[in-house]
Amino acid sequence: MPKTQISTAALRSPNGVFSQATTVEATGRLVFVSGMTARTPDGSIAGVGDVREQTRQVCENVKAAVEAAGGTLADVCRVDVYVRNMEDFAKIHEVRAQYFQEPLPASTMVEVSKLANPDYLIEINAIAVVS
Repeated sequence: MPKTQISTAALRSPNGVFSQATTVEATGRLVFVSGMTARTPDGSIAGVGDVREQTRQVCENVKAAVEAAGGTLADVCRVDVYVRNMEDFAKIHEVRAQYFQEPLPASTMVEVSKLANPDYLIEINAIAVVS
C-alpha cells in the first residue's frame, strides 16, 4: 500500500510524530481500530500514573489489532489521540516515535476531562489501509 506523507510550506511543520496530511493508494481493506487503552490482555491496566508506559501499551494494542487484520503499523494512515493532560504531549510523542516511522499518519490529539476508567491517561483509535 503506497502511503505518502504530505508536507507543504504553507503550513507549520508538525512538532510531534505525525504528518500534515497523508495520502493512500486506496487499494485494500480499510481497518477501523476502536479506541485502545492501556488495558493488557489479562485485563489489568498497564502503567497506572505513567503516561509513557500507558502510551507504550496503547501502541502495542493498536499494533495487535492492525496485525490481526493482516497489516502493520506502517499501514496506519490516521490516529486520534485522547489524553487527560495535554502537558504530556512530548512524553507521548517520545513513545509514538518508537512505533510510527515516516511516512507518518495524520493525527489529532485532544485533551479530555474523563476516559472510560479514571486510571486511563490516554486512548488512541486508528484507521489503516491493509493490502
